[in-house]
Amino acid sequence: MIEIGGQIYSLEDPYVIAAFIGAVLVVMFFIAILLAVRAASRASRATEPLAAHLVNLNTTVQNLGDGQQRLAGGLHHVSEAQATAQLTMIQTMEARLEQVQKAMADSLHGTTVRTTASLTELQTRLATIDKAQTNIEKLSGDVLGLQDILSNKQTRGAFGEIQLNDIVTKALPADAYTFQATLSNGKRPDCLIHLPNPPGPIVIDSKFPLEAYEALVRAETDAQTQAAARQLRTAVRIHIKSIAEKYIIEGETADGALMFLPSEAVYAELHANFGELVREGFAAHVWIVSPTTAMATLNTMRAVLKDARMREQAGAIRRELGLLYKDVARLEDRVGNLDRHFEQASKDIREIKTSAEKAGGRARRLEDFEFEGESAPDEAAPQIAAVKRISIERG
Repeated sequence: MIEIGGQIYSLEDPYVIAAFIGAVLVVMFFIAILLAVRAASRASRATEPLAAHLVNLNTTVQNLGDGQQRLAGGLHHVSEAQATAQLTMIQTMEARLEQVQKAMADSLHGTTVRTTASLTELQTRLATIDKAQTNIEKLSGDVLGLQDILSNKQTRGAFGEIQLNDIVTKALPADAYTFQATLSNGKRPDCLIHLPNPPGPIVIDSKFPLEAYEALVRAETDAQTQAAARQLRTAVRIHIKSIAEKYIIEGETADGALMFLPSEAVYAELHANFGELVREGFAAHVWIVSPTTAMATLNTMRAVLKDARMREQAGAIRRELGLLYKDVARLEDRVGNLDRHFEQASKDIREIKTSAEKAGGRARRLEDFEFEGESAPDEAAPQIAAVKRISIERG
């Protein structure tokens, strides 16, 4: 028997046993709960580092996730950049390839053009060579013809006259010379230059001692050289004497004449090795000239002719200057008159301007009904007279 709270309970009573068992179970339950709480508290304290570690681990995992996302984005950007770089590289290679192809095409075209030009130039040069060959062949024929001409005295004389004609026509005006003029003694020199007095008209005659000169050139021995030199001296002396006797006429021509040698070689030979012949020509007033020295002499003659013509025109120039002076004097008078007219016109314009200003003032006063201070009626008379005078002058 058990007494609880003053009440007795039997242990054999099933209700009591059940209640006792329930109470025991309740106590055990509370004990279990208490133990569980204590175990949970100890577990909680034991799992705090683990929880922190798990938090850190979670943070690390999140960071790894973020890094993975960034890595994925970076890989995406890298992939895009690589694709862009590949595309740019492909485009650059295509452009370079196109440039190389164009350069090769231009080079091939330029090479073709240059080759064509070279072939054309070569063909032109070949044509020029052929033409030159033809000219050489023609020149050979002309040389043979010239030898035939120079071998004859008459044709050789004509050759000298033609050369002299060409030099004279180039150096002098057309009215300064006459070819084949007839002198008072009936002789006809090759050319007569009309120089004023003094010195007067001067004769130029062509001579060509070719045979003697060729003999001197062909001489191989001293004897041949001496014989050819004597022949040349004789020929030149004959020409000097002939010109002095035929073409120097006192009172009609100058006191000297020119012997024209149509060969610079013959002229140089005479001055180099036959100085006595040149001095004999000076003594006879016959001056030997070559094509070059003849041109220089004729240019000097042209200056003499120009000076003489200027002297002839000096009187006419003085007359023209006198007339010009009179014209200038008349021009000065007329300019003075015009200047006076301008001054008078300027004065009249000033007076007209004054009258216009006064008339404008009167009109304004009339408009405002202001009649005080009115000027005398004859104040504008000088201006009206000036207007009438200008109208009359212009009318």
